[in-house]
Amino acid sequence: QVQLVESGGGVVQPGGSLRLSCAASGLVLDSYAVGWFRQAPGKEREEVSCVSAYDASTFYEDFVEGRFTIFRDNAASTVYLQMNSLKPEDTAVYFCAIERGPYESACPIDPSDWGQGTQVTVSS
Repeated sequence: QVQLVESGGGVVQPGGSLRLSCAASGLVLDSYAVGWFRQAPGKEREEVSCVSAYDASTFYEDFVEGRFTIFRDNAASTVYLQMNSLKPEDTAVYFCAIERGPYESACPIDPSDWGQGTQVTVSS
């Protein structure tokens, strides 16, 4: 059974940092591109970033503005999202996801599997 588990969320002041983790079980994560998404209250889920499988190419949405870094540790079957200079508008539930299918190693992904999410709250 495939399972993605996010961790690392919390409450942080504006300008602070968090590192989110996405750990996988039931599959070899290094064969998959992994995306981070977020959903704020009352808003649609949106993509934040993606890292491809084999060359670890990275992609970011414009609103990241160089503040976030996505990277993977294949030995640990984990993908991370380092978030710096956090803003109140970054407050959301953050999800990681993969796509299982013929394009599963490349970004962008059309998710087939999601984690349960981790809450990030940026507030003074």
